[in-house]
Amino acid sequence: MNQNEKAKAFGALHRKGDPVVLYNIWDAGTAKAVADAGAKALATGSWSVAAAHGYADGEKLPMSVLVETAKSITAAVDLPLSVDFEGAYSAEAESAAANVAKLVVEVGAIGINFEDQVVGGDGLYPIERQAARIRAIREMAEGKNVPFFINARTDLFLAESDLSKHAGLVDEAIERGKAYAAAGGSGFFVPGLIDPALIEKICAASPLPVNIMMRTGAPDVKALAKLGVGRVSYGPGPYRSMMEKLKQDAAAIYSLL
Repeated sequence: MNQNEKAKAFGALHRKGDPVVLYNIWDAGTAKAVADAGAKALATGSWSVAAAHGYADGEKLPMSVLVETAKSITAAVDLPLSVDFEGAYSAEAESAAANVAKLVVEVGAIGINFEDQVVGGDGLYPIERQAARIRAIREMAEGKNVPFFINARTDLFLAESDLSKHAGLVDEAIERGKAYAAAGGSGFFVPGLIDPALIEKICAASPLPVNIMMRTGAPDVKALAKLGVGRVSYGPGPYRSMMEKLKQDAAAIYSLL
């Protein structure tokens, strides 16, 4: 498939009630493993890619390293690749779009995660400002004739560790989702949300397919499908699981010395 075909195929995988499942990767080796396991598409996780290179999350990983990592993935595996691009390494709409263009042109990526938290700062961008950032990325992609998948992420729930307060954030989340859709978003990502009733409410109100991230306490994939979810991802979970297994295996060896 060429880039356009991959982008169209990736978008078509997002079906409400029949979600695409993305087991997040961080390099070409993990991409091959997940592809061999039967994945229909691939997605990096920013936390995992950063950790694999010895960096913390939050755009601490140099963008050039991220771009080269993504290039190695598309060179190794012929599946649609979405890149977790955090805040696109810029607060400004035009420069954010220019940075995303590197993924379109140099990597052949067909989508991104794009979050509304102020990376390195406090809180979230105001709704209209984040919508303008999304709009700039959409205009860039249209200019390159790529049906790019912008997975518009809100950090409302991830930033609030008190789960009892999540119900009070739903109305703003829905408002953000609708604004991001109008600006050119393709999907709506709500990491941190695990309450089934709240997930169902957002899925019912969202004009975009909703992405839920698996974490402790979250419903399983079949349950999420029944709630209307269109995409399920695993975030840093796969990386943490693999590193824990590596440490256990290494400890078993060293304990014998």
